[in-house]
Amino acid sequence: MLCTRLTNARVLTMDPDHPVAHDLGIWRGRIVGLDAAVTSLPAREVVDLQGATVLPGFIDSHVHLAWAGLKATTPSIAPCERVEDVLAVVAEAVSRKAPGAWVDIAGYDQRALGRHLTATELDRVGQGRKIFLMHDSGHACVVNSAVLDLLPAEVPHEDGFLAESAMTAVRRLRLPYSQEELADAIERAGRACLAEGITAAAEAGIGGGLLGHSPVELGAYQLLRDQGRLPLRVQLMAAGDTLRPLAAHRDDGIPRALDLGLRTGFGDDWLSLGALKIYTDGGMMARTAALTAPYEGMSTTGQFQDDPERIAELIVDGHLAGWQLAVHAIGDRAADLALDALERAQGRRPRPDARHRVEHAGLIRPDQLPRFARLGVSAVVQPNFLRYFGDDYANVMGEVRAPWMYRGRGFLDHGVTLVGSSDRPVTDGSPLRAIQFMVERASTSGRLIGPDEGITVDEALHAYTAAGAYACHWDDSAGSLAPGKRADLVVLGDDPRRVDTSRIGDIEVVATYVDGRTEKENR
Repeated sequence: MLCTRLTNARVLTMDPDHPVAHDLGIWRGRIVGLDAAVTSLPAREVVDLQGATVLPGFIDSHVHLAWAGLKATTPSIAPCERVEDVLAVVAEAVSRKAPGAWVDIAGYDQRALGRHLTATELDRVGQGRKIFLMHDSGHACVVNSAVLDLLPAEVPHEDGFLAESAMTAVRRLRLPYSQEELADAIERAGRACLAEGITAAAEAGIGGGLLGHSPVELGAYQLLRDQGRLPLRVQLMAAGDTLRPLAAHRDDGIPRALDLGLRTGFGDDWLSLGALKIYTDGGMMARTAALTAPYEGMSTTGQFQDDPERIAELIVDGHLAGWQLAVHAIGDRAADLALDALERAQGRRPRPDARHRVEHAGLIRPDQLPRFARLGVSAVVQPNFLRYFGDDYANVMGEVRAPWMYRGRGFLDHGVTLVGSSDRPVTDGSPLRAIQFMVERASTSGRLIGPDEGITVDEALHAYTAAGAYACHWDDSAGSLAPGKRADLVVLGDDPRRVDTSRIGDIEVVATYVDGRTEKENR
């Protein structure tokens, strides 16, 4: 007997052997068959979907769940466009904290103010507290003098503004978050993902790097798993700086590793270790993405996170230790560094199915596309960056480079696996709104950004399902609705392939199933 049979649906399976179905049978969290194979079988529950569309659950291949959950409960200055209004929000947050405490503020973006806030301005409302304004990009912050006084003198800043590794120095001043606090935040963000049809996600960096919250951060996810509170499947990327030299046998050829040699693939269907996350550069929003030519109207070309050779050595060592690599590279100069190092790593020890990834691939020159293909590197992009920030990004890239941003067609035409993701909470996490952008390439203002990079709806859906499963080594169990695979699926009020492109982002998510059960059943 089936546990559940979904009937009277338009099932878009993403499986070329059986692309469309009307009935789908579920038993113990797995799909057992489609259409005639299950139509006559008895089931404990028969759900008539009344013509709704069913897709494999969306896979968000690059998120920050802990950060997203914490940000949701942190005072925000996001609506503010005047310094006075920002300081009023900060003053209110300060008044709720004990003297000497840290005061976290979210939603900081200098573009709203036209310049960066300063430590001097924050000091006016600080009252001895340590103020930390996190930049929305995750690549910078602004702090007051109470924080600056704690930093080593060699840490660079511009009147309280710190970017990249300098921001990491600030974060290291703080006691780590508790596992309970992180678990609550992760659960909160995970349920937001479920509401948007996401059934699995890759957490892009725990334990260190720019956005790690605790050296024992993995324990927060295990706590949720043990308590039955993990809302969706999660693959964890360990931050690159969590690797350390270990005295492995010389025949293993492993120069650096996590304790016990843990690496990509350890875990189960709900919680596992994924890629090793390695940063090369910053971000476009903070103007720290590493470019080969300056930002329009500026003298800067961005920056690397560390000495380029040290970054390359970490990439090579991670590959030698058996990890899949997820290399953060937004600017084209950073992409050169990433591709050079990956090529060097594969030359040292060929691993054809390593499935290394470049995270973001924000600005990729035409000459770099064949290199992605030749190295078998996936491009994990965030379409909603251009949907919401595209006008600004296009301005700072200029007319020639703007069409190279967050490519779609260019990658696919070169045979590169194109993977969709959000980088939640940097911007909107909705896969449907991202899919709409991938097709029409229009920002919220209506500005077309690289229209020749537009792809079809089917290709965009593939990026958020089958391609996401491939990038996370889940393709044997997820990404399509086929017998034997997990019963992770999303029910939509309309078929994205049949509505006007401008309506895709507003399609209703009717229900999300993980392990064959809806969120209400999984609680």
